[in-house]
Amino acid sequence: MFTSQTKLDLKDGNPEAFREVFRLLYPRLKGYCRLFITNKNEVEDIIQECFLVLWEHRNSIDIYKRVESFLFVTARNRCLNYLKSKSLKAERLQIEEINFSELQYLYQLDFEGREEKSMEEMLIESFQQAVDELPSKMKTVFIRCKLKGEKQKTVAEELGISQKMVEKHISKAKAHIHDKMLSLYPSMGVMIVLLLG
Repeated sequence: MFTSQTKLDLKDGNPEAFREVFRLLYPRLKGYCRLFITNKNEVEDIIQECFLVLWEHRNSIDIYKRVESFLFVTARNRCLNYLKSKSLKAERLQIEEINFSELQYLYQLDFEGREEKSMEEMLIESFQQAVDELPSKMKTVFIRCKLKGEKQKTVAEELGISQKMVEKHISKAKAHIHDKMLSLYPSMGVMIVLLLG
């Protein structure tokens, strides 16, 4: 999770802000793309394209609210376009975990206009709300370790707690967030797991 200042700097064309967004969102975006495509090289190409599109359109999107959802929707559309261009069928994807109804729901959201917001945007918003509900120290640990990518040992030392306690906070936080989001979107279990990282 990056700050509003980072988003503002990105809109202003600051390369450092762009690198920070890339660093924080790349792992989640990669996992998300792997829902659709198993070829690692194709996934890498699509992710690079997504960030290039973000950079090129940074002035035309709602930079304060939709950086994450913009990237996830762009990634999903690129993945689906890739599958369409290769004429791949669902049974050839070799992704045993994916529930095909989830992909169908995504199609419906975009192409049938059933929702004002994309599924990715709604998931991200519910994710952020669930994080905000965490107890103070648990929230701090989760944000620093999982969203900012800081080392558990460093966080433990600075907060004056053991590394095992840090791991416990992370585990409980993920469980809370997962349960909260699953209660809102019961058919999107795989996507929720990927969003949690």
